[in-house]
Amino acid sequence: MSPRHPLMRSAAAIGASIGACVALVSGRLEAQAPASIYAITGARVSTVSGAVLENATVVIADGKILSVGPTAIVPSGAEVIDGAGLDVSPGFFDAMSQLGLTEIGAVNATNDITEAGAFNPQVDAATAIHPSTDHIPVARANGITHAVAVPGMPSGFLGGGPVIGGQASAIHLDGWTVEEMLLGRSVGMVVNWPSVQARSFDFATFSLRARPYREAKEEQAKQTREIARWLADARDYRLARGKGGERIERNLKLEALGPYVSGEKPFLVRADTERDIRDAVAFFVDGQKQRMVLVGADEAWKVASFLAEKKVPVIIGPTQALPRSDDDPYDATMAAPAVLHAAGVTFALSTYNSSDVRNLPYEIGTAVGFGLPRDVALRAITLAPAQILGLDALVGSIEPGKVANLVVTRGDPLEIRSTVTHVFVKGVPVSLETRHTTLYEKYKGRPRPAAAAR
Repeated sequence: MSPRHPLMRSAAAIGASIGACVALVSGRLEAQAPASIYAITGARVSTVSGAVLENATVVIADGKILSVGPTAIVPSGAEVIDGAGLDVSPGFFDAMSQLGLTEIGAVNATNDITEAGAFNPQVDAATAIHPSTDHIPVARANGITHAVAVPGMPSGFLGGGPVIGGQASAIHLDGWTVEEMLLGRSVGMVVNWPSVQARSFDFATFSLRARPYREAKEEQAKQTREIARWLADARDYRLARGKGGERIERNLKLEALGPYVSGEKPFLVRADTERDIRDAVAFFVDGQKQRMVLVGADEAWKVASFLAEKKVPVIIGPTQALPRSDDDPYDATMAAPAVLHAAGVTFALSTYNSSDVRNLPYEIGTAVGFGLPRDVALRAITLAPAQILGLDALVGSIEPGKVANLVVTRGDPLEIRSTVTHVFVKGVPVSLETRHTTLYEKYKGRPRPAAAAR
């Protein structure tokens, strides 16, 4: 075909046009690309791992904290945020949430929290997380920058759910895909400790049905033996695969338990009552010699000294809730963090929710009014959960080298009257727009209806 053929000339013209468009688009993208260096100057900085710094500067470069302090130098070309009158804190960490796994609780099609079956160690929450959930921007706008999505966690006072619920996944609260958001695909194995349930819910009559205590106790013992068998099989499988992997048939469930039975990662054991907490600790810590984090833990305050002695860290639930028992003090849940702290228990606080994650700083703020030191409260939703889950090398405090997940507020971030002005996730300021603010703006200017004609 001749070089002067019309088809060739048309192709060349199209190619040139495409090249021009690409160059134009590239230029626009380059012009609009966010800065890679930021500096928050003259702010009050709560480092959490160290002292509170007055009139300090935080420098962020390439997603990490470059420097922090009153004498930190602002690099040339940095985008500067005037922090005068503002507080800078590490981004808040909700260590036991359902973010990305549920949208509307009453609509089953929007819930992907639990898999069928009683033993699902191979399941990890990351595979089910929906990055576009409306709950993430709402939580993020209130300073929560990272969270753990937890599969297979029961709700309600009757418990339920699988015995081994699966692997919890830690995520940053910004990103187009789960892969962009991942902070840790598997940070804990969920185990719902079998409780003696002498009552069950009968959906036919929509009422509670009692059953003999002996029957309930036998069922609990059976489930406990099953957990022990799974752990023993996982140890044997890991050992066998290590010696002759090609001859051993692959078992994804036992393989998933491997890093946990070897002590590399912790079991997140849900137990709420005093009796169940003692039983779970006796099984995992004393009997199985496993790393255990107590979660849920409604009555952890009743066994605080016991948990401190066994060195079991705790992730407790919201403080703004009624006590579990009618015989408990009215302020039992609100004072629980202070009781655990006084006993020397390493603890964090979480919402165990999705739509309510935004309330995380207020939940721990409530505990300050019931005896918890304010610095310990801030630590309970920043560095403490990161340490408990082995992520403190990455997040949890404002230190050079850590991921720049930060929240900037006008006022104490634990008080509801304060305002969040900036949120950084992975070193980039993110939008504070939410479904709430969008609807507010939409209806704010709605015309008033004309007066009815008489």
